[in-house]
Amino acid sequence: MNIRKTKIVATLGPASAPKKVLQQMIEEGLDVARINFSHGSHEDHLKNINTVRELNKEMNKTVAILGDLQGPKLRVGEVENNGVKLNPGDKLEFTTTKCVGTAKKVYMSYQSFPQDTNPGEIIMIDDGKLHFKVLKSNGKDTVIAEAINGGILKSRKGVNLPNTAISQPSLTEKDLEDLTFALEHDIDWIGLSFVRSARDIIELRHVIAKHKRNARIIAKIEKPEALDDITEIIKNTDAVMVARGDLGVEVPMQKVPLIQKNLIKMCRQHSKPVIVATQMMESMIDELTPTRAEVNDVANAVMDGADAVMLSGETSVGKHPQKVVEAMRTIVQEIEGFEGIYHHETPPQDVAQDRFVSDSICYNACRLAQRVEATGITTMTYSGYSAIKIASQRPKAQVFVFTGNPKLLTTLNLVWGVTCFYYDKFVSTDHTFDDILYLLKKNGWVEDEDFVINVASMPITDKGMANTIKLSQIN
Repeated sequence: MNIRKTKIVATLGPASAPKKVLQQMIEEGLDVARINFSHGSHEDHLKNINTVRELNKEMNKTVAILGDLQGPKLRVGEVENNGVKLNPGDKLEFTTTKCVGTAKKVYMSYQSFPQDTNPGEIIMIDDGKLHFKVLKSNGKDTVIAEAINGGILKSRKGVNLPNTAISQPSLTEKDLEDLTFALEHDIDWIGLSFVRSARDIIELRHVIAKHKRNARIIAKIEKPEALDDITEIIKNTDAVMVARGDLGVEVPMQKVPLIQKNLIKMCRQHSKPVIVATQMMESMIDELTPTRAEVNDVANAVMDGADAVMLSGETSVGKHPQKVVEAMRTIVQEIEGFEGIYHHETPPQDVAQDRFVSDSICYNACRLAQRVEATGITTMTYSGYSAIKIASQRPKAQVFVFTGNPKLLTTLNLVWGVTCFYYDKFVSTDHTFDDILYLLKKNGWVEDEDFVINVASMPITDKGMANTIKLSQIN
C-alpha cells in the first residue's frame, strides 16, 4: 500500500470552517488542523475543534489539532482610510497611546517599545514592506523614526524589530487565556511563537503541567535569538516549526534557505518532528494552481526531510481550501518516490544514556528494514517515544504504531511516516505480534510474503522501553 509519509498541516478559518469543506480537506490529505489564536474568537475555535473531532469519528480518521499561540506579536493600530502613503525621508511618530494613525503618527501595541528601542535600530512593518530607522526615543511613550522606503502603511500590520532586544515575555496575557482554552479542550499540540531561548519552552511546559494536561510543544523559530540557543531549544521542545514569515524579516532573507535545511537536519538527529511553514502555496489563496516556484518549495521541504508542510492563509481565507490540500498532497506523493529522502539513520552515541538500548533497537530495526525491504515496522508504545525515534531515521517502511493510549492516535498524526492504531490486548509477546500482523493483513496494510519488523519490550506486559526486534514474514 502506497502511504504518504510527509504530513500536511492546514490552518482553519472562515474558508475552511464549514463541515463539508473540512471533510473534503481531510479526504484530500489533511493530517493536522491548525487553530490560529492570532485571529478569531474562542467560540469560532471551539466550533472548529468540535467539527474536526466529529469528522474523525465519522470518517475513522485521527486528524490532530494544533493550537498556535500569537506570542508577543507587535502591531501598529488602526490607520485612517485603512492606509496612508509614506515617502522616503518622512518622519513617523510611534506612540504607545492609543490613537487612529495618520501619515505623521501611529499607535504601537507594544507598551515597552520606547524603553527597548535605540537610535539607529530598524523597524519593519507588514512583513518588511516598510522600513524605518529609529532617530530617537523619549524612553516613555514615543519613538521617532524616518521612512527608508516609501509605501502604504495599513491598519494592524505586524512589526518586526530585527536589531532590538524585546523585553516582553514569550507568553502574553492573551496567550495565557488562549492556552487555558486550548488545554481545557485537550488540544494535541501547542505552538509557541517567537521563542527566544529554551527557557521559554520550560516556562510553557510548567503551565501545561499545572493544568494537568499532556499537550506537546512546538517551538516556532522566527527570531535570531532562537538560532543562538537552537540546540537547547530542540532538546527541550517536542517539535519545531520553521516559521519563515517572521524569520525571513528578522534575519537576512538569503539566510533562510540554509537555516531551514540545518534546522530540519538537527531535528532529525534529535528525533524531534519539524514543520516547514509560511507562504508555501500562497498564490492559491486566489488561484487554482500554485506557481512553479511554490511547487519547488514544497518539494524541497520534503526532500530536506520535513515531517510536515503547512498551509496558512491558503486554507483559512483562500477561495478553495480543499484544492490547495489536494495540490500539496500530489506534490508530496511525487517527491516521496525519490529514494534520497529515505534511510537517514543516526546511531546512538552515548552508551551511558538512559535510552541507549531502546535507541539502538529503533536504529537497528530501520537498518534491518532497509536490508530486507520490509513493508512495515511495528512498534507498541504508550508514550510515543519509539514511534518518533523510528520515524526520525526515515525508513522507507511504513511505521505502524499500536498503543493503548488514545491520546497518541491524534498526537502522532503530525509525525513523518506514522500510522497509529488503538490496541490494548498486550497478553504475551508472541500472541501480540501475531495479532498485530493479522490485523495489518486483514485491513490491507500488508500482503502475503511482505516482511515486517516488530519492535517491542519484553516482557510485553510491563510496557517498558523497547528491547526486542523480530523479523516476520506475512503468510
